[in-house]
Amino acid sequence: MTDVNRPYVADKPAKRESNEQLQARIPGWGADLDPKDRPSYPRERFDPGATGAHWEFPDRQKETYPRERSIEHGMLPPVFGTVAPLHGVSGIIRRTAYKRFSEARLAHWLLLILGDRVEAAGAHLRSMASLRPDDPITETGVRTELTAGGASALRSDRADTHHRWIDPLLVVGPWVLTGWIGLGLLRRILRRR
Repeated sequence: MTDVNRPYVADKPAKRESNEQLQARIPGWGADLDPKDRPSYPRERFDPGATGAHWEFPDRQKETYPRERSIEHGMLPPVFGTVAPLHGVSGIIRRTAYKRFSEARLAHWLLLILGDRVEAAGAHLRSMASLRPDDPITETGVRTELTAGGASALRSDRADTHHRWIDPLLVVGPWVLTGWIGLGLLRRILRRR
């Protein structure tokens, strides 16, 4: 296996082209080759022995269930997160994004956003079905904006003043839409009876 297929190696991969070849081919390449031109100098140093790594290639974490990974990568990284495995409809959408589309494609990211929105809608529905539904006024910070420290929402030096007009639509909109759909379903059920 070459270093190209094994990105997680202890040593730096060998250069394919010399510095002179790269400078001739790419305008501006190597502008920071001189250590004195780098902001991190003199702290920066390449000393693999100082890391304490005792491996050429790190031990791989076991994959207990199929993990999503970008199609650009030949394998999963040696260590990966397992806290929130994909599940339900949102998991199917996210798996499709990873299986079919490159990370360079807009479709990949739009599917991930769609999966997130489906997950959020499911959480809202579970909240409404429980005995303690979410409270969008206090949990989104709307009440705090109006009461904490006077009128913090009215300060003009804040960075979020430009998109403040859409915040009520994003916060309250899903609740109104869910309630409207729920009332429509309830009316339909009552008409059939």
